[in-house]
Amino acid sequence: MTTTGSLLRLATAGSVDDGKSTLVGRLLFDSKTVLRDQLAAVERVSLERGLTGADLALLTDGLRAEREQGITIDVAYRYFATPQRSFILADCPGHVQYTRNTVTGASTADAVVLLVDARHGVVEQTRRHLAVAALLKVPHVVVAVNKIDLVDFSAEVYARTAEQIERVAAALEVADAHVLPTSALAGDNVVERSGRTPFYNGPALLELLESLPADSTQADRALRLPVQLVIRPQSAAAEGLTDYRGYAGRISAGAVELGDDVVVLPSGRRTTVTGINLGARPVLAARAGQSVSLELADDIDIARGDLIAAGHDLPPLVREIEAHVAWLSERPLHARDRVLVKHGARTVRALVASIEGVLELDDLAISPADELALNDIGRLRLRLAEPLPAADYATSRADGAFLLIDPQDGWTLGAGMVRDPKALETPGTPAPLKGPEDPEQYNAGVRTGI
Repeated sequence: MTTTGSLLRLATAGSVDDGKSTLVGRLLFDSKTVLRDQLAAVERVSLERGLTGADLALLTDGLRAEREQGITIDVAYRYFATPQRSFILADCPGHVQYTRNTVTGASTADAVVLLVDARHGVVEQTRRHLAVAALLKVPHVVVAVNKIDLVDFSAEVYARTAEQIERVAAALEVADAHVLPTSALAGDNVVERSGRTPFYNGPALLELLESLPADSTQADRALRLPVQLVIRPQSAAAEGLTDYRGYAGRISAGAVELGDDVVVLPSGRRTTVTGINLGARPVLAARAGQSVSLELADDIDIARGDLIAAGHDLPPLVREIEAHVAWLSERPLHARDRVLVKHGARTVRALVASIEGVLELDDLAISPADELALNDIGRLRLRLAEPLPAADYATSRADGAFLLIDPQDGWTLGAGMVRDPKALETPGTPAPLKGPEDPEQYNAGVRTGI
């Protein structure tokens, strides 16, 4: 399937020294998307290191500290285009202690390119990155068996590694996985197909990326617009527009047209769209990814954090969720901890009711655990102080993604994917929680300083 002119959001991942940054640099260089001054800077730094040629890995290792150490720490973003497609590339770090950065880079990706060293095969970090891609429901995963030149372009080594990858990907239920042999240093199968891998008859990496279907799942779903701002221009009164009120936000899923029936959550109030503004320009319709402001037929009390959803397909309002969480903080998480849950533009208080277990990367099973530590991928249950319109992440990335935030300092603690939302019996009318884990008791304690 050709996707001429479309945009692909791409993230890279891999273990330390798998050649990830070199592969990305080779991809940029061989596709002739490197500016002359960028290449000159890379050549200068390479000569300072005593190298005889340009170290293409430096095209993505953008931070000075990283260049000095020869490693990638932060997520480095690059933008490039070919005649067939435009790309936004997030080059993620390989060190296990920076897996949290990989979660950040892959969270909005349409595809992940994962590197595996042909000499080492599938290692723990390979399983970890495949697990992250599976949990985040990344539509496409491309695994490059890199440094194939260092094993003499061995068909046996490639076949054995590809079989390992396919087995792990199948166990994790990765939706769409592709495997190909590459040499980032020499350029084999990166931009052009290599004659030194006759056992592989598939496309080169860039050719594959240009042909991957763009993820249209969010555009195909029902409307979801988290309200970020209620617009009441001061000039409106002076111009006699005393009744103007716009509800602004970025459409996370679906599309909206004039006259559409919508519901505001969590209140459950139903109304009709009477105006759509894209910046200062009125339009007849808008789709996922666009930031708009809507005008509604009825005067409804709407605030930041509310959700405007399609009237024919509403997410359930929930007060309890079971979720997979990629833990990103150096401070461990325990049962009964107090956290904030940020879902869309809404943030509510919550209690960690229980930690169900941690994903073991050796056998991909969930083992019992009392805490989540840095870079753990675990399963937990949360009880919310206020209802949220959340659905299973496997059904909708827009409705199922959330963040865990430290209520004391505001730092992000974890990235969550709803696995099993507990819907309220009557949408819009939350039932009170009872028992010692009631978050309302926690809220009362916060207000009184207990």
